[in-house]
Amino acid sequence: MTTLCNKTALLTPAQMALADSAAVAAGISGMALMEAAGSAVANAVGARWTKRPVLVLCGPGNNGGDGLVAARHLHDAGWPVSVGLLGSPDLLAGDAARHAALWRGKIQPLSIDLLQEAHLVVDAMFGAGLSRPLAGLPALLAQALIERRIPVCAVDVPSGLDGASGQVQGVAAPAEITVTFFRKKPGHVLMPGKLLCGEVIVADIGIPDSVLASVAPAAFENAPALWQEAYPWPRTDAHKYQRGHVLVVGGATMTGAARLSAMAAARVGAGLVTVAAPASSWAVYASALTSVMVQPVNDAGMLKDILADERKNAVVIGPGAGVSDATRAYVLAVLASGRATVLDADAISVFGPAPQSLFDAIAGPCVLTPHEGEFGRVFGAGDGGKLERARAAARQSGAVLVLKGPDTVIAASDGRAIINTNAPPDLATGGTGDVLAGLIAGLMAQGMDAFRAAAAAVWLHGEAAALFGPGLVSEDLPGLLPRALRRLKRSVGQQDRHRH
Repeated sequence: MTTLCNKTALLTPAQMALADSAAVAAGISGMALMEAAGSAVANAVGARWTKRPVLVLCGPGNNGGDGLVAARHLHDAGWPVSVGLLGSPDLLAGDAARHAALWRGKIQPLSIDLLQEAHLVVDAMFGAGLSRPLAGLPALLAQALIERRIPVCAVDVPSGLDGASGQVQGVAAPAEITVTFFRKKPGHVLMPGKLLCGEVIVADIGIPDSVLASVAPAAFENAPALWQEAYPWPRTDAHKYQRGHVLVVGGATMTGAARLSAMAAARVGAGLVTVAAPASSWAVYASALTSVMVQPVNDAGMLKDILADERKNAVVIGPGAGVSDATRAYVLAVLASGRATVLDADAISVFGPAPQSLFDAIAGPCVLTPHEGEFGRVFGAGDGGKLERARAAARQSGAVLVLKGPDTVIAASDGRAIINTNAPPDLATGGTGDVLAGLIAGLMAQGMDAFRAAAAAVWLHGEAAALFGPGLVSEDLPGLLPRALRRLKRSVGQQDRHRH
């Protein structure tokens, strides 16, 4: 994964420090890296705003050094620039001290009063590696920026934001733009960091891509480059029986949920789709589904009989199922079959009282797709941010974990993780998760491994929703898949032509 899509790699602050060190070891001076970083910040400010009084807030480390370089470049470009520094200039060390010597203007002690004349602030107090909550004067400054709504350009991350988790440490002022270097960090794409960073600009400061080999990133921003080589595009010589057969286990009363999953599986390319429906609701399903087959099922024994047909190679269970003993029995029967399985909604929640019984039953490829409430019922509150909680849950369960939300995390049990960033807020409506479950199963039925199938499905889900925009309801999504797939196929074709 790393070699194919290193542009989407997300580096923790510790990994970014390793990348910096590797670049210096390769012969690039720290002075040059800081010059390039500060210049990139100044260029981003100049591209975003017209000239106005700008205050550069500098911390005592390398982030402050980047700010001093930005101040010099902005001043040289004709901007009215003020600089405030936390601590004495005499205490600056290394590259930051050398760049401070190149600044010919006044360096003032950091204070709230500096904000009085500022129409724009460059926040270079602390970067992504801050290890403790923002406190004291920096915290007061961040709070004042929030209250006064002064536009902010953040250097690396807004001060007070944890670059590894996206969590706020104490307080952090939101930025309109954030300029970071070489690669994004998880904190740029995880909530609430995703909102606080505004537009994230990744600047090339001269660190070669080759350093990633020594850094070994394990988290990535979701993009087709991660999974396009495995995507199961239809072949001219293939027929429907070679494109997989998805079985969706439907509920007795909330019949719409399973129907959404079934239509999504069909739209994403599964050759055949069958809904196993309670006999009492069979007529409802059969009358509402035209291209999808419907089979009656009344108990786990009947479901096992249906699964005896080995051509049914992927299963969705949970949408509209209900939290009941019957649902639990169905899930265990499906997992015992070893089929590629997507467990959603009630199929997860039903194991809340005894989660280990679920983990012990997972024997084949399995994807769990909880939202935060369902996650908490089975895995508890957990420690750390969303990325680490998802990774821990994947390790514990042995399944691929899709922890849904505006920053959906797809985590594998081996520690690999993908964070999705293309989901519009319009997806926050009932039934969209049922569609996602069907998309994942449809791709697994066609041969994609669970991790890449989940990542591709989450991306397509977001892409389809973005194509519709405001007013989206879950029923709209399956019909938008053809447009999303056409766009994906065009982009893949363009990349192939560029490579050749």
